[in-house]
Amino acid sequence: MTHAKWAILGAGAISGDFARALPASELGRLHAVGAREVSRAEEFAAAFGAPVVGTYDEILDRDDIDAVYIGTVHTTHVDLVHQALAAGKAVLCEKPLGVDPDETDAAIAAARRAGLPLVEAFKYRFGPFADRLRELLEGGGLGEIVEVESSLGFAAGSHTGRLFDPATAGGAILDVGCYPLSLVVGVAAWTGRDLEGLAVRAVAGTIGETGVDVSAAASIDLGGASANIRTAIVHDLPRLTRIVGREASLEIPNVWGSRTDSTETATLIRTDGTREEIEVPTVQPMAAEADATIRALREGRTEAPEIPWEQTRTIARLLAQWRGGID
Repeated sequence: MTHAKWAILGAGAISGDFARALPASELGRLHAVGAREVSRAEEFAAAFGAPVVGTYDEILDRDDIDAVYIGTVHTTHVDLVHQALAAGKAVLCEKPLGVDPDETDAAIAAARRAGLPLVEAFKYRFGPFADRLRELLEGGGLGEIVEVESSLGFAAGSHTGRLFDPATAGGAILDVGCYPLSLVVGVAAWTGRDLEGLAVRAVAGTIGETGVDVSAAASIDLGGASANIRTAIVHDLPRLTRIVGREASLEIPNVWGSRTDSTETATLIRTDGTREEIEVPTVQPMAAEADATIRALREGRTEAPEIPWEQTRTIARLLAQWRGGID
């Protein structure tokens, strides 16, 4: 099978993780790197073995690239998405796709017009554990869902840079809180709830000295169930997620996995007290999301089932409600 040719846009840390992941991909290989400054692209390509370098425009103008991965700061995502789609490339874009619902909707509309895949890169959604979780919830394995609890947070080593900069849409909610919120949206979708009815009902948070949210919590009404999520970039939070149903609950020690390994374990606890340990193989999750993008391209689909556009749009809407409640 001929490997699809990937271009990486952005020469930062997350792009480096994607470049390290691509050799584990079944369907694609790194071909090109684009950056605002060609010198940065050259350094990145030397480190990861990409034969082609250039500015963003130069890379997107090439006809020997099948797909692009966008690993730039949040505020540049949508512009690059539009450019890549207009150039005929499939797109895997780091989360969040847009910094607000309007940006997100416009990007999706552009992908629909182009007839090309656009995938939001929530890496935990790809691989055997994510598939098992969807199957369990879609099949009613927990009974009616009544509660979800999830958190993700860390203590940043420095309170400078894009994470703490309002000009680059920094802050805990968009950078980290999107993970637990996206999981809640997934749970709602996989249990047949109307995503348009989801709403943030209560928020709490702290705005730091640089003007971005540094910690936050939210309660989300799922229609007959509630979800409570937390995030932070100034202190560590548990990575535990609990999904509670009337017949059983699921405890996942680390649903997010890592940038090198997907989640492998969870515990199903039934109301009669019996426990079942769930174990699945791990994969390189960033390679898995890359393959999902290329699979969609080759099958003529614009969406990946792991993170459909309806969920991406709902995540953007709820993120805006959460951020707006703190501002």
